[in-house]
Amino acid sequence: MNGWTRKNGHLRAEFAPQEAAVIRGLVGQIKDMLAARADEAPVDELTELTGIRTGPATPPEDRVLGRLLPDFYRSDPETGESDEEETGAAGAMRSLHEPELLELKTGVAATVLETCPPEGGTVKLTEEQADSWMSAINDVRLALGTALDIDEDMPDELPEDDLRREHLNVYQWLTWVQDNLVEAMSS
Repeated sequence: MNGWTRKNGHLRAEFAPQEAAVIRGLVGQIKDMLAARADEAPVDELTELTGIRTGPATPPEDRVLGRLLPDFYRSDPETGESDEEETGAAGAMRSLHEPELLELKTGVAATVLETCPPEGGTVKLTEEQADSWMSAINDVRLALGTALDIDEDMPDELPEDDLRREHLNVYQWLTWVQDNLVEAMSS
């Protein structure tokens, strides 16, 4: 990929077959994880009557999925104090809002999968599709960063014997793809 360009109101980039495979594979994995989480939603008879969907009240046990679907209230890691005003509010907020969040995240992933040709080639996006790409790539980066334990202290290159080395290269490439897309959208 040489970078995103803007032409005639569309954003374009050329992806090699292996680049398209990486993006489609990782975005597809995230979409599958999110769909599996959506399947965990409790059956609620009121949903059929009111149209209001509910999701699980507890956060995901998987730390990668937990990073993609964080709590609605923050806890101080040192003191354990929370900005949650009432006991159980976090679970209620999650139950009410997680279905919509899952729908949004799987929707942006679907847009990437629809617009990124499996064999590589030209990707041509509208502004709305480009927004979906940025969100989906961000989700992949969050998941990959969590799985690799990436933090601000991690060096740009890992030792050759570090099993995370190749995955870190993918993470860094996705960061460049996302940054380049932001620049193209801003121009």
